[in-house]
Amino acid sequence: MKLFTYVVLLTFSTFSVANSSLPNNRHISVTGEAQMLAVPDIAVIHLNVESEQKTSLDAKKDVDERVNNLLDGLADFGVDEDNVSASNISTEVRRTYNRGEQDTIEGYIARRTLKVTLKDIEKLNAFMDFALKVKINAIRNIELKSSNEKQLQQEVNALAINNAKSKGKSLANAFDAELGAIYSINANSNQSHHRYGANNEGYKMRSSMADSSAKPGRYLQENIVYSASVSVVFDLEL
Repeated sequence: MKLFTYVVLLTFSTFSVANSSLPNNRHISVTGEAQMLAVPDIAVIHLNVESEQKTSLDAKKDVDERVNNLLDGLADFGVDEDNVSASNISTEVRRTYNRGEQDTIEGYIARRTLKVTLKDIEKLNAFMDFALKVKINAIRNIELKSSNEKQLQQEVNALAINNAKSKGKSLANAFDAELGAIYSINANSNQSHHRYGANNEGYKMRSSMADSSAKPGRYLQENIVYSASVSVVFDLEL
């Protein structure tokens, strides 16, 4: 997995001699923040299967057949049963409402949703082609993730902590003081969000059913931004 890392460090510091939530002695309050940018290597694909037939049973059978065809081909993409989840099937009647007349039953609709975790993101386009080929109605959403999520979050936490310590020491020295013992630590936030195209890369996608001479579609690659923030109060020694 390619990993691009950058750090954004913001520090807010205050000197105080009295505050209800802070020590009464001389102290410094520091907030350190850090961010890391990672390129995803896992895709979680949310699919929707729907069929309308004359009877509820026929609609269910059609949906079951499409889902089974999808499941039968997952091994070609390195997907095992642990990386697939499927909802129970649901059915409903489709009616036509006519004023002053009896409702008309037009058919029966069966629905089912699936979630597939693809651990080889390079196979994403081929998998989407396959899903549409076996008559999966809709690709509802694609979540891009990192297989190193826990490690990256730990690393960004460490960066935020180190930044708070470094900035606190630097500011204290600027006022001819030294950092003392830690009075309190507060983890303000620990989160991740997504950003598109920041690494100047893109997925090249082309339907296997399209003309081989057609140019592949280009999609901005989604990046994952991991961030952390920590506030620390240090005693000051003059």
